[in-house]
Amino acid sequence: MKVDVLLGLQWGDEGKGKVVDVLTPKYDVVARFQGGPNAGHTLEFDGKKYVLRSIPSGVFQHGQINIIGNGVVLDPVLFREEAESLCQSGIDLKKVLKISKKVHLIMPTHRLLDAANELLKGDAKIGTTGKGIGPTYTDKIGRNGIRVGDILLDFDAKYEIAKEKHLKMLEALTGSRPNINDAEAKWFDAIQYLKEYQLIDSEHYINKLINDGKSVLCEGAQGSLLDVDFGSYPFVTSSNTICAGACTGLGVAPSKIGEVYGIFKAYCTRVGSGPFPTELFDETGKKIRQIGHEYGAVTGRERRCGWIDLVALRYTIMLNGVTQLIMMKSDVLDTFPVIKACTAYSTPDGVISDFPYNIDNNISPIYTELPGWNTDLSKATSPEDFPKEFNDYIHFLEKELSVPITIVSVGPDRTQTIIRK
Repeated sequence: MKVDVLLGLQWGDEGKGKVVDVLTPKYDVVARFQGGPNAGHTLEFDGKKYVLRSIPSGVFQHGQINIIGNGVVLDPVLFREEAESLCQSGIDLKKVLKISKKVHLIMPTHRLLDAANELLKGDAKIGTTGKGIGPTYTDKIGRNGIRVGDILLDFDAKYEIAKEKHLKMLEALTGSRPNINDAEAKWFDAIQYLKEYQLIDSEHYINKLINDGKSVLCEGAQGSLLDVDFGSYPFVTSSNTICAGACTGLGVAPSKIGEVYGIFKAYCTRVGSGPFPTELFDETGKKIRQIGHEYGAVTGRERRCGWIDLVALRYTIMLNGVTQLIMMKSDVLDTFPVIKACTAYSTPDGVISDFPYNIDNNISPIYTELPGWNTDLSKATSPEDFPKEFNDYIHFLEKELSVPITIVSVGPDRTQTIIRK
């Protein structure tokens, strides 16, 4: 049995949560493999809207096992808030959710370090959400982190060592030692709540499930263009968001990877700082934002909007070994008379079609224009309902990207998901 991977191909916010929810009935297990509570996966069904930050998006279906894998960083306070909200909605979370002992914990001081480091960057700010994600991964790589499994061992001593180190760093950065007593008390209460869940050696657990013939869907967070190695560095997240991150974030061998679902929007968005070759600063960009409700699910920040970038998509498809494409928010473009797609970049050294090392202001997108479909796609229930112009757009993308588009989303609800196979 292979594990399938689902991840975003752009700068995040592609709609991964909805697709995981739609695909979950096909799987026995859904496992989140990286990222932290800066990632908001939005799901809508039965007239209700849910935003998940750390908990896998498979918890709403039919009792499948959901796992928070070792590649994730977890804020106990935010986890508790999210978990209690789901439990109030009728989800028996303690029955279906398991947490890896190797998950690294976000401490109250990590959030303070995040804010202090961002402030010191001045005009070179990354645009962090301030959730403490970066400093937690920094401690992980620096071998100073504390993990979920530590709460079952000599936790207090480990915590005090890590906290004191952070307080000294904050004093050096800001000139004073912050008072964290209130935040710390809330954090330790949340640690006790965390103990109520099943804490597992997830790498053994998942591989035993695979060997027993169980089907596993690996859920990524953020997007491939935010990958710490291959994204638009330094304007990236602190983890590996590409398919390889599923192997390290869950303890799954590369030979076990099966289907790779790559999710993208019919246009492109980005939150925070960093290059964005197809960004629109005109009324068209504003119209996409308004129609698409392009605001961060966790932060509420406005998303920058632009036309689809096929140079970047070809790059992330290559990195991930994508076998199936899923196009989201097609309906947002319903009223545009002309749809543009960037197929190459113009640079001082000539035209390029490969994603370059540096995406700076010297790059200009080269567009192909296609006629809009001027049809309300949200009413479509099957591929037969698609107008010719929309089918032409899909076929154009498939030809450019050399991967089939097997699922098309035409609205936010789980029912507005059309299979093209």
